Amino acid sequence: MEARVVSAHFSCSTSLIVNPGRAQIFFVIILLSAPLWLIRAELTLGEKYRINPVDVDGHTFSIDDGHITTVVLTTQSNIDKAHAVGDRMPDFCLGNPTYRMITVLAFEGKHSKPVRMILTSLMRRRIDSEARRLQSRYDQLKIARNARNDIFAVADFDGTITTQLGAQPTRAPFHVFVFGRNGELLKQWDDVPAAEDLAAALKQN
Repeated sequence: MEARVVSAHFSCSTSLIVNPGRAQIFFVIILLSAPLWLIRAELTLGEKYRINPVDVDGHTFSIDDGHITTVVLTTQSNIDKAHAVGDRMPDFCLGNPTYRMITVLAFEGKHSKPVRMILTSLMRRRIDSEARRLQSRYDQLKIARNARNDIFAVADFDGTITTQLGAQPTRAPFHVFVFGRNGELLKQWDDVPAAEDLAAALKQN
């Protein structure tokens, strides 16, 4: 099942003088359309999804390609929560090609192409820093692997991935999802899950 995006578009006259009857009609249209705009199309446990994010290093992923994927959707204001999820990833996932964690950073507002390039570059620098932290954990576990190759971050500038994950780009979302090998949603949280709950979800598939 592919994640579907439902959007509502409103248009109105730029004139400050409006016909009272037309204004009433326009108000009724807004009332009828607002629920479609406000409803969060939450993902459903057990359903299969096909979402294809591209990370800041140019890698294209699919959550139904045989991996067990943890997706963390966050904004800059909740980035510490995303770090906490990474710290709680169980040892059996580290360096294991079956498992991966993808962080989707949702940006608010519109950004020009030059600004997007700058933000993407800053994200890569942040990933390099995180990789050094993860590498120390790899070294402790005797994992002979470059940790930088196991950190994936997506810059969601236009809200596409955020919407596909059932959240509203206009808000400050934080969600954690665990998808099985075939894109089946195994578990989801709206906050940082306990380490034991995360480990249990990752062992399901």
